[in-house]
Amino acid sequence: MNKYRSFVLPVAILLGLLLHRWCAYAQVIIPYMIFTILLMNYSAVDVKRLKPSRMDLSLMLIQIFGSIIPYLILHFSGVDEIIAQGVMMVVICPVAASVVVISCMLGANRERVTTYTILGNIMVSIVAPIYFSFIGKQQEMPFLQAFWMIFRKTAVIIALPFIVAVITQRWMKRVNAFICRIKIVSFYLWAITLTITLGQTIHYIFLHGKDNVGNIVILGTASVIICAIQFALGKWLGEKYGDRVAGGQLLAQKNVAIGVWMANTFLFPLASVGIALYSIWQNVFNSWQMWRFNSRTSSRS
Repeated sequence: MNKYRSFVLPVAILLGLLLHRWCAYAQVIIPYMIFTILLMNYSAVDVKRLKPSRMDLSLMLIQIFGSIIPYLILHFSGVDEIIAQGVMMVVICPVAASVVVISCMLGANRERVTTYTILGNIMVSIVAPIYFSFIGKQQEMPFLQAFWMIFRKTAVIIALPFIVAVITQRWMKRVNAFICRIKIVSFYLWAITLTITLGQTIHYIFLHGKDNVGNIVILGTASVIICAIQFALGKWLGEKYGDRVAGGQLLAQKNVAIGVWMANTFLFPLASVGIALYSIWQNVFNSWQMWRFNSRTSSRS
């Protein structure tokens, strides 16, 4: 069955393209799917081994400065504000809640991935409202209000399954053992979630891209370049700290749904096309990584 997993992502992209109108209606089930996915993966985490590291700090600094510096350069260079905001969002967008699924299948350390998933989302919840206080259409919004809007979107999805997993590990060991035995199901749930998310992305571009082809082409080009840079930089950094896979996935695999919502809420809505298109590139690369990983594993066995 492992050899077929690398085909799941291309199939999800194709189905998202073909069924994009229907995927828009299925978005209501996404939070429940992500909760289940995270619960299955968090149940296998050794909570005692969750601790911040220098790699976490390095990844956060890259996101913080790697988003605002390009924005300021583009903004003061006279580039269209939509492009500048779109580039910023592609970098500051928080790490995907389901990053643990692909990362662990590629050999990353589960505890290291889980630690940054929590810390990285908290960091974005704090830093993004600061940026939005002088960028975008909600500059008059108080910091605490913006912080709470972002925090409740990210924290509930991540924190609740983590709390449930800790409870089952501590007081419901049989339930926890059962969840751990079936955690492979999380990959297929993630594939369904991916299909719906990509379908929403494609549908959004169809709806909002007709009169903005020029900006969309620029954002699409910028997003694929940034995707490549983030994977390469993350892998280089991860190698320095002993987990090349984790570094690449944690820096480059983004929570597109949150990114699109943030752009639509606080910035020019069209800026969200950058992170929307980014979701396609990151999943194409993930598909290639899985194919390559499975090919190597098969050749060794």
